[in-house]
Amino acid sequence: MKADPRGVLTGTHFLDGDHACCEGALAAGARFAAGYPITPSTEVVERFASRVPKVGGTFIQMEDELAASITLQGAVWGGAKAFTVTSGPGFSLMMEHIGYAAMTETPCVFVDVQRGGPSTGLPTLPAQADMMQARWGSHGDYEIIALCPNSPQECFDLTIQAFNFSEEFRVPVMFMMDEVVGHMTEKVIIPPADQIEVVPRRHTRKAVEDYLPYGTNGDGVPEMAHAGEGYKFHVTGLTHDEHGYPNMTPATQDKLVRRLQNKIHDAIDRITLLEEECFDSEDVVVVSYGITSRVAQRAIEMARERGLKVGKLRLITCWPFPEKRIRELAATTKAFVVPELNLGQMVREVERAANGKARTFAVPHAGGSVHRPEDILKVIVEASR
Repeated sequence: MKADPRGVLTGTHFLDGDHACCEGALAAGARFAAGYPITPSTEVVERFASRVPKVGGTFIQMEDELAASITLQGAVWGGAKAFTVTSGPGFSLMMEHIGYAAMTETPCVFVDVQRGGPSTGLPTLPAQADMMQARWGSHGDYEIIALCPNSPQECFDLTIQAFNFSEEFRVPVMFMMDEVVGHMTEKVIIPPADQIEVVPRRHTRKAVEDYLPYGTNGDGVPEMAHAGEGYKFHVTGLTHDEHGYPNMTPATQDKLVRRLQNKIHDAIDRITLLEEECFDSEDVVVVSYGITSRVAQRAIEMARERGLKVGKLRLITCWPFPEKRIRELAATTKAFVVPELNLGQMVREVERAANGKARTFAVPHAGGSVHRPEDILKVIVEASR
């Protein structure tokens, strides 16, 4: 296994999703990770721990997920690109620090390889029941970005995209894998480093006396300085002004949290990544993501073989939710069918965005295995009537 000087392991490989995610992180420039072992995500950082010393980076195993989720943020303020990896109960423990990353605008990536829950649940079996938690798990008004791969190749490609989004918008990005995608092995093509787009940090070039840690240049995203570079800045989870110092006025709170949301809302068309096969005359559009999208693809094919008019919308960006596209489709279709490995999460967002213009049908599954295509087909047939 030979990597180029930037750490990119080029060529064609057979990797599982966890290992491909690790390679994507290295290709994106990640040189620090902190974590605590938890199934089914540990393989990501096991590989990172082996690979990163060869390119001048560090992995540290912390005593728990709380420590891991704040340690990575210290690394970012020290100048590194950083991430952590977890699942299930560990993701729950990280919620306070996800909110802290949102408030302090710390660019970082949280990889969640989803498994069955609640609590310890099904450590080695799949689910997609962390989707609402990824968006709403921490308190207060904030925005994150969440991506959902459905293959090892996308685990590589979209991990790079996750880091790019985190740096461009100075926001924590959730990488929402699931156990099946994490553990399936497929061909992964890794291009040379000079063919991989990597977004650099928004590092300030302003003079020390002109730098405002949370001042912006019109796009809602502040420039960043690192500890030890001579800049004066204060990092706090408290409501703060452009200098970074606590300011407890309602006016400051309103200005700050609106900017935290608007920097994402204003770029939503660019952030939204979808795969679709939708035309002008579908009776049904199947909305899915992650491993469920691969099962849904077979159900869609079976429905089309029956002569049914069925479209496909795969969510690659799950948060912010692509409600604009759902609204557009709701005007031309009878119904949405939403299979997912939970008892109803993203289906509620589809129903909300459709706003009564098209019916919404859930295909729930409590996890532990994936759907049978026949179960999704049955609901497609019902929705087509």
